[in-house]
This record gives sequence, structure tokens and C-alpha cells, in this order.
Amino acid sequence: MSDVKSVMIVGVGGQGSLLASRILGNVLLSQGFDVKMSEVHGMAQRGGSVVTYVKYGKKVYSPTVETGQADIIISFELLEGARYLSYLKKGGKVIINNQEIEPMPVITGAMEYPKEIPAKMKELGIDCSIVNALEVAKQVGSSKAVNVVLMGALSNTMEFDEQVWLDAVKQSVPEKFLEMNLKAFTMGRQLAL
Repeated sequence: MSDVKSVMIVGVGGQGSLLASRILGNVLLSQGFDVKMSEVHGMAQRGGSVVTYVKYGKKVYSPTVETGQADIIISFELLEGARYLSYLKKGGKVIINNQEIEPMPVITGAMEYPKEIPAKMKELGIDCSIVNALEVAKQVGSSKAVNVVLMGALSNTMEFDEQVWLDAVKQSVPEKFLEMNLKAFTMGRQLAL
């Protein structure tokens, strides 16, 4: 099973992680991989965790990613990135949007939002790239484009041609939002990882 790779996309409900997984899935399918995807929703509609597993390889038998198996974790939010670190395999890569979205216990005052998440990850020796995908998304015209900006960043860590990714964005995004999302992808691809 060494030919099977695993990507986890984690975030908060409403951030567009399902579109991101669709784009990634389309890229992988176009390259001839067997692809399995699975979505896990917490209280997504209330700002809870949303996790999507994407596994690909010559033959994939299960879509779920176990602890210590993820080659790459893409996180739409800082705390969600920290929450799923145990899934990262040794030598894996984490790409995190530096946005903070307060979960309910923080909103109600029961807990504080953890501080210094990126610094703590680096202390643990994790290959972690922190990007400001929200700022880039706003530059292209919509804070909702964070997902596609992060797919642009992810594309730099995978061996597939840029055109394959652009084609996948075209397949996955409605026509009226296509130009903005293509721009979001291109700007995300330019982020330093």
C-alpha cells in the first residue's frame, strides 16, 4: 500500500472545504489515480469541524485516513490545523491559513483561543507553511475564495502540471465565479511555502 497517498482538508463549516476536495479529486482522477474521498461533518452549519479525506494511488481500498497516515494536511483555520496534527505522518507537510475562527467555547468565554499555534508546530519540527489565504481571497474579490487559494498553495507541493489544476478548477466551479477562482488559484500558487 506504499503507493497510496493521503491528503486531509480540515476547516470550519462554511469555508468551502468540499469544493477544495472536489478540485483535488478532479486533478487526481485526470492523472489516472484511483481516488477515494470521505467527508466528516461535525456541527458544520454552526461553525464546527469539517474534515475531508482524499486518498489516491494505483488502488485505494478505503477513503479514511488513520492517525499518522496523512501525507499532507491543508487547514483552512489555525486551530483546526492544530487539532488534526496527530494524523500527519512523519515527514508530512501542513499548509495552514493563518485565520482564527473562534469555536463556541471561546465565544462563550469557557476557553481561550490557543496562542502561538504556528510557533508551537515549528518547535515540534513539523514542516508547516502558514499562508494568509484570506488576504489573498479578499484581493481577488471574495473572502469565500480561501479554499481555491489554498488549492493553489497545495499545487506547489504536488507533482502535477499547473494546467491540470486550472482544468480541475474549471470543472468544479460555476461559470459565473470561474474568473475570480482562477485568479485565486494563480495567486495561491504564488504564495511562498
